[in-house]
Amino acid sequence: MRFAFLTSTPTNLRDGSGTWSGIRTLADALVALGHSVELVAPRIVPGDYTAQRLAFNAALAARDWRAFDVSVGFDMDGYLLPRTAGPRHVASIKGVIADEMRFESGDTRAGMERQAACEAEHLRRADRVITTSRYSADRLRALYGHAGPVGVVPELLDVGRWPARLDAAPPAPRERRNRILCVCRLYPRKRVARLLEAAALLRDAGPALEVRIVGDGPEDDALTALHAQLRLEGTVTRLGFLPPDALAAEYRACDVFCLPSIQEGFGIVLLEAMAAGRPIVACRAAAVPEAAPHALLVEPDSAPALAAGLAELLADRPRADRMAREGRDAVRAFDAPVVARRFLEAIGPGT
Repeated sequence: MRFAFLTSTPTNLRDGSGTWSGIRTLADALVALGHSVELVAPRIVPGDYTAQRLAFNAALAARDWRAFDVSVGFDMDGYLLPRTAGPRHVASIKGVIADEMRFESGDTRAGMERQAACEAEHLRRADRVITTSRYSADRLRALYGHAGPVGVVPELLDVGRWPARLDAAPPAPRERRNRILCVCRLYPRKRVARLLEAAALLRDAGPALEVRIVGDGPEDDALTALHAQLRLEGTVTRLGFLPPDALAAEYRACDVFCLPSIQEGFGIVLLEAMAAGRPIVACRAAAVPEAAPHALLVEPDSAPALAAGLAELLADRPRADRMAREGRDAVRAFDAPVVARRFLEAIGPGT
């Protein structure tokens, strides 16, 4: 099959984050299964992201797509494609924009409102609609009024690459504090501030610990200010964006992975932690319970609950080890070839 993948998500891990990771991994998995995939994406530059997305979609509408068997538009991309011409079109929703924008304000929220309207139109025009979780499928119905069927195909990870990356990473120092790792793009909905507050509570309670945060984004300045306010120097280390090999080293060296997010369409970082054999503390929110039902899940948006969950798991090594084993077993269901086949089944006959 000949696929066209349409996306205006930045085509790099730093800016495109989990959305780009999922798109790239799916494309590679389909190619490995004998299909062809052409990635169609604009060059995103600093400035008005919404305007660039709209211009990209106008250009997509003017192109002849008959050389392909299936076009796959991610999130809002593809909303202007004609319904009566060209290949079968699939709307693949990675993150429901109308859901994500609830946590934004000002110009960012205004831009996302325009994008959400385009995403709603995309659902109406598509021949098939798929998304990454039951949670997201419910949000498509509630926020966009989508009444048609929605296929659920989870995010995926190239699980086979992880053992080599982890083996190549340096081992953790023998004498060190308990290490908690968080990996995410720093958006408001990720609630990294709650993790900083939880770190302050844990520090004041006495256990020796280190929190390491990988990622950057719009919340950088606010988190820097909170870090100073809470006097977290020596307790919380912010590492910014890390390439894959350096990221694998952080996973290998941590004792617990923590995701404080209260809105996730899925959460690829949960799969990474599972593949690395690390126990997880996360919030009982959005799609997180679907992606990592074995994790220790706590009340959302609560620093005391997060601190209590982290302290509980750090103090219970047998439970943490059991959770790590469960994660390694569970992540096999999200291996790239497995999910790529589920994707082919979900988009219908002929694939």
